[in-house]
Amino acid sequence: MQSIYDRIELLIEQKGMTKKAFSEQLGISTGNMGDWKRGKSTPGTHKLIEIGAFFGVSLDWLILGKTSPSILREESEDYFFEQIRQSNCHFDELQPREKEFIKEYLAFTEYRRRKQEEQLPE
Repeated sequence: MQSIYDRIELLIEQKGMTKKAFSEQLGISTGNMGDWKRGKSTPGTHKLIEIGAFFGVSLDWLILGKTSPSILREESEDYFFEQIRQSNCHFDELQPREKEFIKEYLAFTEYRRRKQEEQLPE
């Protein structure tokens, strides 16, 4: 079974980067990378969001290995809470873990949006 570290390592290789360059660019210490590799720890939520945005992959794939690593298309996707799509969905019916995931995803989309805006030429 592949770990989060294995998927990160795969993305680094696919991008043609060194682990050192990746670590420096995202502000990750070599000690943390080593801990991830040994399974002693895993990246925190904020770091996973950064890594997902950096490589343009979904958090589902990065964390769980679900589906293939694909670029997120936020503008073309329907959001879970759109009234047309989920008229019977109520936030208060979600489990605490589900609520936390949604909050993290919203933080992720805001981070991606800010990064895209920073890259736009003026």
